[in-house]
Amino acid sequence: MPKMKSVAQLAEYRAKLQARRDPNQPQVLVCGGAAAALAGLLVAYPSFRTRGDYLAIVTLAFNMIVKSVLENISSLGGPRGYLGMPRLTTLFWVAAWVILTLWILRNLVYSNFGRGITAIREDEVAANLTSVDTRRLKLYAFLISAFFAGVAGGLYAHLLQFINPRSFSILKSTDMLVMVYLGGVGSLTGSLLGAAIFTVLLEVLRPLGIWRWVVGPLMLVLLMIYRPQGLMGFKEAGLFKPATPNPGGGSPGPPAPATSANPWRGH
Repeated sequence: MPKMKSVAQLAEYRAKLQARRDPNQPQVLVCGGAAAALAGLLVAYPSFRTRGDYLAIVTLAFNMIVKSVLENISSLGGPRGYLGMPRLTTLFWVAAWVILTLWILRNLVYSNFGRGITAIREDEVAANLTSVDTRRLKLYAFLISAFFAGVAGGLYAHLLQFINPRSFSILKSTDMLVMVYLGGVGSLTGSLLGAAIFTVLLEVLRPLGIWRWVVGPLMLVLLMIYRPQGLMGFKEAGLFKPATPNPGGGSPGPPAPATSANPWRGH
């Protein structure tokens, strides 16, 4: 999550620079996403040697590096941030990007690539033994997730029309964690549901002022204790499942781990 926060921050600055030259919304966001994917590539290689808590520490350190660098570049506003960006983010563009992102990720999850990622999530060693090229798939997963985080960062920047390195504190990472775990891991439906519920909840609690930010960490603690799988953990709504049924009948389940026929295996 700290990695997503840092690449989104980089994408905001890249989107701002692109908007100076050509205030065209799709082009600005694609450029921001590409910059974020490049940042994801930089952090992907050193992270291959780490797992679990150590991976989280690597991405947190990367976020701190990005934040410190941006605070010391005066041409980007330094610690004051940058004002005066055009307001390119509208409800139409947000909805369009959400639908496009969900469509791409839904097709990805149920592809051979997605099955390989699922196998790595369950057990990386076992996935490697079943001929999944874990290194290559992890690299692609970093790039894809960083790209969409970058698009989100560009939308965020051109909605507020202001960006500041201090906007990406540890609270932003907490918000993303709560959204994912509230909705449920391993579920696109859950991610969408968790983000919607948490966003609405923060707005309902706005009268509490600064105390509303206690809700996020508190929800994360309660989720880990009472419902670690989240609301839709490893479950999907019918809309996000493949249209073709299983040979045995019924709706298809979650992607199975990759087999030796996986075409993503490196040679």
